[in-house]
Amino acid sequence: MKPPTRHRSRARFVLPAMSLSTSLVATLASAEPPEAPARAPSAIPSQAMITPNYKDADLTQIVEAVSQVTGKNFIIDPRVKAQVTMLSATPMSPGAFYEAFLAILQVHGYVAVPSGKVYKIIPDANARQVPANDLPETVSSSSDELVTQVVQLKNVSAAQLVPILRPLIPQNGHLAAYTASNVLIISDHANNVSRLLRIIQRIDSGGDEDIDVIRLEHASANEIVRVVNQLAQGASAEGGAATKLIADDRTNSVLLSGEKNARLKLRALVAHLDTPLESGSGTRVRYLKYADAEKIATKLKEQMQATTGATAAQGAAPQPDKSTTIWADPATNALVITAPSKTMRQVMDIVDRLDIRRLEVQVEAIIVEITGSSNVDLGINWLVDGSNSNILSGGFVSPIGAAGTSIATIAAAAQNPTAITPSQIPNGLTLGVGRIQKTGTNFAAILNALGGKANTNIISTPTITTLDNQEAQIKVATEVPFVTGQYASTQATSTGASGVVNPFQTIQRQEVGTILKITPQITDDGTVLLKIDQEVSSLIKSSIATVDVQTSKRVINTRVLANDGEIIVLGGLISDSVTESEQRVPGLASLPLIGHLFKTRTSSKEKTNLMVFLRPKILVDREQMATETEAKYNYVRELELRSHGKVQMLPGEHQPTLPDLKDLAPRAAPSETPKSRASRADAPAATPPPPADGPTG
Repeated sequence: MKPPTRHRSRARFVLPAMSLSTSLVATLASAEPPEAPARAPSAIPSQAMITPNYKDADLTQIVEAVSQVTGKNFIIDPRVKAQVTMLSATPMSPGAFYEAFLAILQVHGYVAVPSGKVYKIIPDANARQVPANDLPETVSSSSDELVTQVVQLKNVSAAQLVPILRPLIPQNGHLAAYTASNVLIISDHANNVSRLLRIIQRIDSGGDEDIDVIRLEHASANEIVRVVNQLAQGASAEGGAATKLIADDRTNSVLLSGEKNARLKLRALVAHLDTPLESGSGTRVRYLKYADAEKIATKLKEQMQATTGATAAQGAAPQPDKSTTIWADPATNALVITAPSKTMRQVMDIVDRLDIRRLEVQVEAIIVEITGSSNVDLGINWLVDGSNSNILSGGFVSPIGAAGTSIATIAAAAQNPTAITPSQIPNGLTLGVGRIQKTGTNFAAILNALGGKANTNIISTPTITTLDNQEAQIKVATEVPFVTGQYASTQATSTGASGVVNPFQTIQRQEVGTILKITPQITDDGTVLLKIDQEVSSLIKSSIATVDVQTSKRVINTRVLANDGEIIVLGGLISDSVTESEQRVPGLASLPLIGHLFKTRTSSKEKTNLMVFLRPKILVDREQMATETEAKYNYVRELELRSHGKVQMLPGEHQPTLPDLKDLAPRAAPSETPKSRASRADAPAATPPPPADGPTG
């Protein structure tokens, strides 16, 4: 090596005027490396000009030259290796030389990443994982430095932009969307990031379009939106601009948004469609889904007459509107309407609001009746007959038991046992002693004691489902005949005897059981207003054998408010009655011990608890209705399965059982009928109307 030559080349490299330094940098690139390490020269002044030229130079030599020119310190990854050719015909500043150096790195798949006071030169594939020039105020459109930028979007969705911008990002770049804040995160070379920012700014400003409100005079806003939406769908399928059209029924207007040129074209189309018919009126067939066509037709005629009357009240002569006719077809539940365009819109608007799916309400009543009763009868009856022995006769006789049999009857039956009837035998414990003979003194005494206790627990849960504001009734009752009158006439016969002829009775049947009438009305706040008529009646068993049958009846008539699914109490009765009776002989019954021979006592207590509860449940859709139906169905089926399905004394026979609800699933829906197509076409949807539903001049 020749040190003077090396020093001479360095002196030439730092000359202020670099117009002749073309061979200088080339000399640095092609000079033989020194045997001993030399101290790096100071950076070339920023006003110096450089004309670099390289041919098949090693990349590390160019890094050394850039370090000397710019004063930057570099750390080179061992994987960074390349042969570089760079030709420059014009001088450049150190800053421009550094930008050219970054371009060389990008061409060969490397990048310079700042790390403190040094720059790391690493493969481009690892650039996303190290800090770079993050979130700069401005992004250069000519620099190749690595930049990370966060873009806040205002009018478009960040997630929708990712697939659009992804092809513009190299494989080693990074593009992601954070939907929570609607931002994009971009990491790439500065010139490409600047390009993407300009594209995003143009796209994001597309949402700042005005909204046109087009007031219609003749056509229906729903019909115009339906027709134009069909056209817009066809244009969108062919790559046309996307627009939005919304119908405002209240003002019969069309709201239009989108790109300005597209809005101008659609405004012209809407204006062309908003023209009166040549005949001035049209005929439409409107198939109803839920309402009754005959009832709706009657109400619409009354509405048209009321409108004509209001016009006459303002000073005009009342003239019948012969251009408007409305009639119903019960077979198809359809309305046939002939009217001018303005009247047609009014009629269709009324039908749209009346022909809706009404909510349903399931009402479950819970009737609980718990009754407990107890009674005790205790008494002594005695009788002395001394007529055969000249002794006084007497006794204490009081009815014994519920049959009211006296001791005299029992004594007579004792002499003639075959004459006694079951009703004359007292209930409970009866002990008797006595003497009954034809001569001498006869006497008899009976001790009767009876205690009883009864408990009754009745729970009835009738359930009924009905439409909103529609009365429903459930009746679980038995028709019991009641005799209301009878007649019989007598007539003398030829033998002089009289007989009964033409006897007859008048009978009226009365329902005895549980009867529930209910009318639910769903309010705006989700509560249910219930009009309830509840009746629970039953026969009194003790009166069945009598001439007049007695019934017990419990009736509730009320109006209540209840929340959805809430259990409320309608009413009830809690009664607790105690009855004590005593039959006694005044004075004698008060004597100690002996007084019990002159009295009978009866005590009874009865307690009744009757409560009626109600739980309404609003059924919003068919899924909820299906859930409630499945629950009730499976409950009844489970009760049937518990009986094991066998029939006693009939081997091989089984109890009838409900089939599994899964086996009763509906089959595939049949093909669409013309009525369903026409009904769907009347709705403001993007479907073609049937021929019968369009205006017919």
